[in-house]
Amino acid sequence: MLTQPFADAIVEAEKVIAEAPHIRTEQDLVEGYDYLAGSIRASLQMAWAYERDYPYFTQSTGPYTKMGLDNPDTLYFNANIREDREYVVTGTRGSTADVSFQVLNGDYSPVEVPDSLAAFDDREIEIAEDGSFELRFGPAKPDPGPNYFVLGPGSSMLVVREVYSDWATERRGTIQIQCADTAGGAPAPLTRDVLAKRYGVTGKILLSRLRTFLAFPKWFYLNLPVNTMTEPRPTPGGLTTQYSSAGHYELGDEEVMIVTVPRSDAPYQGIQLGSIWYLSLDYINHQTSLTADQARVDPDGKIRFVISERDPGLANWLERTGHDRGYVQIRWQRLSRALDAADGPEVEVVKFGELADRLPFHDEACVSPQEWAERIAARQTAVAARMLG
Repeated sequence: MLTQPFADAIVEAEKVIAEAPHIRTEQDLVEGYDYLAGSIRASLQMAWAYERDYPYFTQSTGPYTKMGLDNPDTLYFNANIREDREYVVTGTRGSTADVSFQVLNGDYSPVEVPDSLAAFDDREIEIAEDGSFELRFGPAKPDPGPNYFVLGPGSSMLVVREVYSDWATERRGTIQIQCADTAGGAPAPLTRDVLAKRYGVTGKILLSRLRTFLAFPKWFYLNLPVNTMTEPRPTPGGLTTQYSSAGHYELGDEEVMIVTVPRSDAPYQGIQLGSIWYLSLDYINHQTSLTADQARVDPDGKIRFVISERDPGLANWLERTGHDRGYVQIRWQRLSRALDAADGPEVEVVKFGELADRLPFHDEACVSPQEWAERIAARQTAVAARMLG
């Protein structure tokens, strides 16, 4: 059967999920099987979109294809490339907080993070008054002109991130890619052998994807003391203009984690919760993430997030949605300076009943049930617009 290698990989992938060492409850396992479904879908898309001579941007990470503690504020686009071709990337700059570009060497695997051969945001490119731009990526050549970026040895993927801070008002731009060397041509017709190879590759992508991001937290999170967060640091394998603070939590139903962090001068600053599968929680129907623009900033210039299972009636409540264990991460992007400990979070675990005494601006931060429902409705509307825009 043409699809047998892929079918065998799905069976193996289910074992990887079922035997994951962090599973404690039926909910853990159910979420793992849901993660598997999204990973199957994403792996098929990646295998079928692997056309380096006739590439196009795809979204392999989204609400139903989550991986790698995906950022709720980010649209991820990627295209496969090769170092010996020249590619033209055109588009229009939307009004989002950040647009960045990254060239990767290889892919994430269970043993390593791919090298970032180039990483920059749109401050480094020329953009016309109407918001349009044209970039070229290719081999080194004399006098390449502006907006030309050399593809280093091993270049295999171009990643574009469009990052929102104010979901309600910011609008996405446009982006497309074309291989200049093959423009006007067409790829070879499909054959049975090509399809067989794609099904085989899909299975390998699926297993690698699952195993990699089961190992990823061990590299960057689980060696940290529980209920703590690191000082801001450059994001591993990430962008040169991005810092992050990471941690993992474990809380009882009567325990609350208070994360206090200064409101940064960075155009983008956001916090999110993640499940033990290293995925974002439901950020559409629950407030499991907040940007600095969405959050309430206290009069002293600090943002105080409350991670809790019970509803504290506060604007900056981050809902655990039944997850007594998980990950928490803060990102800062489009930075113009290095961050240090003073820019990072302070973490305190208190009893639920102590919140009013521990939060200096508790009463001012209260929201009514109606106000909370309006916040969630706004999230649902904004994500729906973003996904179709």
